[in-house]
Amino acid sequence: MLGTTKYITLGAAQKMMAAGEAEARKNNWNVAIAIVDAGANLIMFHKMDDTQMGSVDVSIGKARTAVNFKRPTKALEEAIAAGRSAFLAIDGVLPLQGGVPVTVDGQVIGAVGVSGVMSAQDEQVALAAVGALTL
Repeated sequence: MLGTTKYITLGAAQKMMAAGEAEARKNNWNVAIAIVDAGANLIMFHKMDDTQMGSVDVSIGKARTAVNFKRPTKALEEAIAAGRSAFLAIDGVLPLQGGVPVTVDGQVIGAVGVSGVMSAQDEQVALAAVGALTL
């Protein structure tokens, strides 16, 4: 039996990016926002003016970590804080809050990663982006 695969279209990514940027601007936060597909490939990236350069790679890393582990990066950060330091040995894992998977019908189809302000604020922007998704 064949099913239908959901995915984030470019148009959907553009709407998500606009929502994330609007949330950041509303709060006067300069951030980098990355949106990846189910294979952790970059669909869209945006760095707002005056965002620190280090946030570029961090936002992409958060998005890739969220999609690869099918959970918010906050969960990995909390696991490490609770003593599961083995996660730090995994190549490509960025366990900092601000990466959120995009889930449709129980399937992870991508993720959003944000960096530039405090981790909880990064996640707030990522959640705004995910909230704008319509398939």
